[in-house]
Amino acid sequence: MSYQETYESWVNSSYFDEGTKAELENIKGDDQEIKERFYKDLEFGTAGLRGVIGAGTNRMNIYVVRKTTQGLANYIISQGGQKKGVAIAFDSRRMSPEFANEAALCLAANGIKAYIFESLRPTPELSFAVRELGCIAGINITASHNPPEYNGYKVYWEDGAQITPPHDSGIMDEVKKVTDYDQVKTMDKEAALASGMYEVIGQKVDDAYMERLKSQVLHMDAIKETAKELKIVYSPLHGTGNIPARRVLAELGFENVYVVKEQELPDGEFPTVSYPNPESKEAFELGLALAKEVDADLVLATDPDADRLGVYVKDKEGAYHSLTGNMSGCLLADYEIGQRKALKGLPEDGALIKTIVTTNMADAIAKAYDVRLIEVLTGFKFIGQQILGFEQNNSGTYLFGFEESYGCLIGTHARDKDAIVATMALCEAAAYYKTQGKTLWDAMIDMYEKYGYYKDDIQSITMKGIEGLEKIQQIMEQLRQNPPARIGSYDVVAARDYKKDTITTLATGEVTSTGLPSSNVLYYDLTDDAWLCVRPSGTEPKVKFYYGIKGTSLEDADKKSEELGKEVLAMIDRMM
Repeated sequence: MSYQETYESWVNSSYFDEGTKAELENIKGDDQEIKERFYKDLEFGTAGLRGVIGAGTNRMNIYVVRKTTQGLANYIISQGGQKKGVAIAFDSRRMSPEFANEAALCLAANGIKAYIFESLRPTPELSFAVRELGCIAGINITASHNPPEYNGYKVYWEDGAQITPPHDSGIMDEVKKVTDYDQVKTMDKEAALASGMYEVIGQKVDDAYMERLKSQVLHMDAIKETAKELKIVYSPLHGTGNIPARRVLAELGFENVYVVKEQELPDGEFPTVSYPNPESKEAFELGLALAKEVDADLVLATDPDADRLGVYVKDKEGAYHSLTGNMSGCLLADYEIGQRKALKGLPEDGALIKTIVTTNMADAIAKAYDVRLIEVLTGFKFIGQQILGFEQNNSGTYLFGFEESYGCLIGTHARDKDAIVATMALCEAAAYYKTQGKTLWDAMIDMYEKYGYYKDDIQSITMKGIEGLEKIQQIMEQLRQNPPARIGSYDVVAARDYKKDTITTLATGEVTSTGLPSSNVLYYDLTDDAWLCVRPSGTEPKVKFYYGIKGTSLEDADKKSEELGKEVLAMIDRMM
């Protein structure tokens, strides 16, 4: 059917509710809007769905959620996993509880038990719950840090990580097969509860999750010594982090935790920010104001589903410094690996894992501690996949893993990035360094002096709609067909094309394999330990240009990063 015919079928079918039909009647005659909503099904990608909330096949709504869940149920049954059940969590966004409920009822109608949280929970706790409850899969209703009009549907497999091959393609295939809404099963909630196929979960899983987090603490002695002095400002940015983050800090003994009141309560409209992302300066305006008022040592903010953590730290002169995800990740990696070495020693098969767009400082840290550095594709699920491989092969010990997008994991209780455990660990690190007479900023400077002044940044172009997606693909193909030999003042040493699985050394023309799965990503190794990576976002209508340099001082690093950033922008302009 054409998009217009699909639109008409939704308007006229008795299957769809009156609210949906009224919304569609309001766009009658608007061909472009109808096209945007119905020209395709909302794509089930390698982790699930993400899109604008609204009526239509290319939107997030209860019908798309049901249809997707039916495909997931079909796959679970094909794998013989229906007796294990599925854990379901949701965040504070519009329609999140409703979408979670629809998914649970569809699973129940298919004979698959749904374990659904009683109220909003962080993404990492969902990952933990999948393993804790012995489920075959997990569903999390969230659009992470996207604007308010978005929601999403993430799928996890029984290892607690977001789906990876072969399950991702298997589930995608089953979802595509569900072409008729009459194929979708659902049932009454009361009947589902009575049948035992719909179980509400909460405190028991919360308690187990908290205990696993606290078991990761390395220096309880430092916390006891400084907990009465250390001052922490925290914001959940209207999301899921408020209760678990405050709980774990309180149970460890941190007494001076100040919550940003304006951002404390869950609110899917995110009224205090235009974009609920802890990478954004705007997200910290209220937190920094409170920090200056109470003279806080550090300021923390988690995104709506509490898998990303943003950080500001105070130096000894009282100035607050923003830590990028690369900076906070390296700070925690150095602390966790360094203190583990000092207290327990490091295993011979220990590994630090990072994504390909994460800072090269991670490589320097791994080298300094003589641990293996593993590089994976962008997406924390690939870090989770490595942990699973360690377990299955009984070889390899996970020490730490992080990505530049403000996410890391300490411990293996979850298989996704965990901003709650990161909050706990940063506060622990701040306590430890305080016993050494240092701030977290002092620790960061010490790292720069030890490993080098690495600085990393990103430029993004947003291109919405059908034309935007086409333009993003054109940019990638243009670079693929005409790879640069020089970027700014840097020569390209090697060009990696992860879609073609090639690494081409420019000086010799030698071509080797990347060793990683196929992905639409281009990466350029540059002289002087600099680099550039180009990839379309997997969650937003963007193409991202990541880059990094190594300087000799903070000032030199800033200058080199700014210069490379200008060259990247000029490159973008030439392709537009």
